Amino acid sequence: MVINNVGQVDAAVRVLLGLGLLGVAAVLNDRPLLAVGAGFLAVILLGTALFRVCPLYTTFRLKTR
Repeated sequence: MVINNVGQVDAAVRVLLGLGLLGVAAVLNDRPLLAVGAGFLAVILLGTALFRVCPLYTTFRLKTR
């Protein structure tokens, strides 16, 4: 059983950061490694915001919910 540990404010911040990183990834056409890194981080942030579960929070027993 997975327990949600990401609150609304935390999820909103993650969505904003994720969308910002997606924008950065789109702009960095001439630096593909940085673009892939920014895109990867964006997908992680958006996924944790969508599913409301952060594996690092689980590891350190943190909750923002």
